[in-house]
Amino acid sequence: MTFFVVQRNGRPATAEDLAPLAFSGYAHFTAMQVRDGRVRGLDLHLRRLRTASLELFGRALPDDRVRDLLRTAVQAGPSDVSLTATVYSPAGEFTADEAELDVLVRTGPPADGPRGPLALSVVEHERTLPQFKHVGEVAKTYFLRKAKAEGADDAAFVDRRGRLSEATIWNLAFWDGSAVVWPEAEVLGGITMGIVRRQLDRLGVPQRVEAVTPADLPSLAGGVVMNSWTPGVAVRRIGPVPLPAAPAFLEALHGAYREESPVSL
Repeated sequence: MTFFVVQRNGRPATAEDLAPLAFSGYAHFTAMQVRDGRVRGLDLHLRRLRTASLELFGRALPDDRVRDLLRTAVQAGPSDVSLTATVYSPAGEFTADEAELDVLVRTGPPADGPRGPLALSVVEHERTLPQFKHVGEVAKTYFLRKAKAEGADDAAFVDRRGRLSEATIWNLAFWDGSAVVWPEAEVLGGITMGIVRRQLDRLGVPQRVEAVTPADLPSLAGGVVMNSWTPGVAVRRIGPVPLPAAPAFLEALHGAYREESPVSL
């Protein structure tokens, strides 16, 4: 992958800076799309990093400091980028030693995600600490690769109770013909999901959270996946169950996302 900028604490990262991260799995991050130096849901990204840092490290960097580091990275390259900010301790993993937190910011070409519609295989899997966007999750890529080998585009997860939760790097959302249905399960609350939910509320579009199992899919009128790339890619099949095309649902999600004003870094 092409990277425009890789910075540690606002300075170009050296090989010495990056070496401790090569085999480190104790860190968390957020990913965003930057357009013209602006980001949708910046408050949600900052809250995600702050909350995860407090839980994983017992301390967090000030939001203004994190925002400065994001701005510094974007100003060092193109104004349209994909950006990932990773927070970690230089003390490494397998230790409880305290150290000042570091932030690694990297930028690369902007992305919009696949066109769809996608076919998803179904896998029983529950992520560890699903409420945090943390690194080192080999299972996500493993199940993606396995789904591809079996002729699907990606994989959706069901938990031990048989409820659909999320997909490998995506949130799931469904349509019942009049309301948006968010799966009830332990999942990562995506930033795009948060943006869409608050804008749907503002627009008066009905939405609810409820358990969705594979057996419930035939009663639904559409489904999508979403992440930092896009507020919605249509899903045509989950496991053996086809889902109908729902262009109005897709447009409602994209329309809600567009209602969120981008904020300058």
